[in-house]
Amino acid sequence: MDINRSTFPSRRRWLGCGIATVLSTGLAIYSLTSIAAPPVGRQSLRPQNNSRSQSAVTQAAAEETAEPTTAVATLAGGCFWCTEAVFERMEGVQNVVSGYIGGQVPNPTYQAVCTGLTGHAEAVQITYDPGKAKFEDLLEVFFATHDPTTLNRQGADVGTQYRSAIFVHDEEQKQIAEAYIKQLNESPEFRRRKIVTTLEPLTKFYVAEEYHQDYFRLNPLAGYCQAVVRPKVMKFQKVFEDKVKKTETK
Repeated sequence: MDINRSTFPSRRRWLGCGIATVLSTGLAIYSLTSIAAPPVGRQSLRPQNNSRSQSAVTQAAAEETAEPTTAVATLAGGCFWCTEAVFERMEGVQNVVSGYIGGQVPNPTYQAVCTGLTGHAEAVQITYDPGKAKFEDLLEVFFATHDPTTLNRQGADVGTQYRSAIFVHDEEQKQIAEAYIKQLNESPEFRRRKIVTTLEPLTKFYVAEEYHQDYFRLNPLAGYCQAVVRPKVMKFQKVFEDKVKKTETK
């Protein structure tokens, strides 16, 4: 056991005297031994308990390997009132925000985007739980609730602001989207009508004006909502019954 120098400042001199004393008396030996190697206390006899530190390490490792609890997808499929209304009702989706993305003008307004001159698309940013809904699930609903074969157009809504686009957040989303589009293009449904949905890099997402948020939920009887939004919502609830939130009413 190492004896601290601050406690025994003359350790070397004391040891010299101790050696001489050892030769003359057994009592000195006992004294030397008892001082140089003091009895071990009860506390040090107990096994060292590393349970707390081990638990902390285990928890840190689990956090590093755990699946993320939220993920984000950004999709453009025509008027964002429609896209928002559909995904708000999807199981696993936590939040949907309508906005503008993919343009060149900073802080665009709805009026400016509607001219088609800013380059932005009306889009929704979806925050979801990947443990309940995968990115592939979002794509399945996305392609089934808008027309991905009409360039810069959804029904009567015409212009680049209504283009079909996926703004990929990372390489994994890009690969998944590419594979899914390829799969759809090879299916009988899209064999003669090729998908024109673009994969675009994620740029700044501008949240739309407040009156656009939850538009269908707040304005269900509006003419556009009855004629365009409601049929898309009804189709989603019928085709994807297993993906509808349990608390959602028709």
